[in-house]
Amino acid sequence: MPSVPPSIPGAPRALPPAPSALPAGTGLALAPQLAAAPGLNWAGPGDNWSRAWAVRTLDDPAPGPAAGPVPVPEPRAQAVPAAATAGGTVGGTTGAPAAGQDELPPTARDIGLIRDTLAVVEPVADRATAHFYALIFLHHPEVRALFPAAMDVQRDRLFRALLQAARSADDPAGLTEYLTALGRGHRKYGTLSGHYGPVGECLLAALARFAGSRWDAETELAWRRAYRLISGIMIDAAEGAARTSPAWWQAEVVSHQQATRDIAVITVRPDQAYPYRAGQYTTLETPWWPRVWRHFSFATAPRPDGLLTFHVKAVQAGWVSNALVRRAAPGDVLRLGPPAGSMVLDHSSGSDLLCLGGGTGIAPVCALVEEIAEHGAAGRSVEVFYGARRDAELYGLEALRRLAERHPWLSVRPVLSGPGGMAGPDAALSGELPEVVARFGPWSGREAYLSGPPAMVRRSVGVLLRAGVAPGRIRHDLVGDLAAA
Repeated sequence: MPSVPPSIPGAPRALPPAPSALPAGTGLALAPQLAAAPGLNWAGPGDNWSRAWAVRTLDDPAPGPAAGPVPVPEPRAQAVPAAATAGGTVGGTTGAPAAGQDELPPTARDIGLIRDTLAVVEPVADRATAHFYALIFLHHPEVRALFPAAMDVQRDRLFRALLQAARSADDPAGLTEYLTALGRGHRKYGTLSGHYGPVGECLLAALARFAGSRWDAETELAWRRAYRLISGIMIDAAEGAARTSPAWWQAEVVSHQQATRDIAVITVRPDQAYPYRAGQYTTLETPWWPRVWRHFSFATAPRPDGLLTFHVKAVQAGWVSNALVRRAAPGDVLRLGPPAGSMVLDHSSGSDLLCLGGGTGIAPVCALVEEIAEHGAAGRSVEVFYGARRDAELYGLEALRRLAERHPWLSVRPVLSGPGGMAGPDAALSGELPEVVARFGPWSGREAYLSGPPAMVRRSVGVLLRAGVAPGRIRHDLVGDLAAA
């Protein structure tokens, strides 16, 4: 993948000017243009694009002599079917274990073997995951269209997801929560229940190749048990979600405001109700980079008019972020995955709150503050530290200060890590955000919410632990490749 994303052609049509404001609760006269998005090349089963380009998925029936559009079922598949079939094994795995042995839950011994395997494979993760995908695309070329053209990031995400699942294997509640969100989220890629078996066999084959002497029949059985558990939870979650919600939402851009040269505030109107909580995030796909999804946090609490707002910063080599900041305009149509994230408020707690937002990480913090204002603070105080490098990057400060003027329970402190800055009584604090927060401690008894660049979040966690915040009271969504916003 190049360090700078390719340029995106300009819009071939005249675009209406973006409105200066979209107050909550007001109707919009802008007609929906959800049908005017031919570039959204979704490659899922039954989709017009996949039919037009003859892309078949694993569960697609072979076309007959007079085949018309046929609904694609989502049958519950065995999580890891036996590799030894009439066609042999995939990539040289040793075949199925004794009947029923792989259906048992992983034991403590299994978990140890899985972690031993990961310790061996992690140093060669790039080669192992490349081999894994090569096996999938070689033996099941029909699924290639479900993946983005550039696979670099996808490979990294796979191994991080495996690491996260393996580390949580002895924490059933945590593992179930993680995999449930993963299973629901995979629906937007076009993943079906029937995909999990072949993927599992290719995964085992790749592990067997790169685990060396660590791989034997006992280790393979451990991985089969773990994968059956993992895929079973994901399948159940996907099938449950399919009964109540779509795999993705289409959302029309109704406002695009340039907050700074590299930051845009984008408001969209989904094609149907989109339920979420303040503090959560979603994944987003643009029409210019099909099948490339990126995480973005909601910048407001749920609104009566159903509109959703995101703060997006264009980053180097950020294909999606650059497209959103520099190309998106009212009338364009994006796709949203389901909401996710655990950085939500517990209104029954009553504890005082400490919120840290770095850069566009202020978006979910703004949403949380809005929710408290709507719900009522109930005697709790809220301290917000808003960090950036320069004055201009504190684009959300005035809105937060207006809230603080109306609500005495809210305190907002801007922090600048770069040179210069505002002067006078409203001057920003100087220094790195985590260290500035430490100066105002101790923070024992507080619930902390963190969002921003990964390095900031990690450093802030350490600072808050030393400042007296209990580990279970520090909330963030820095999981794998995700730093909220």
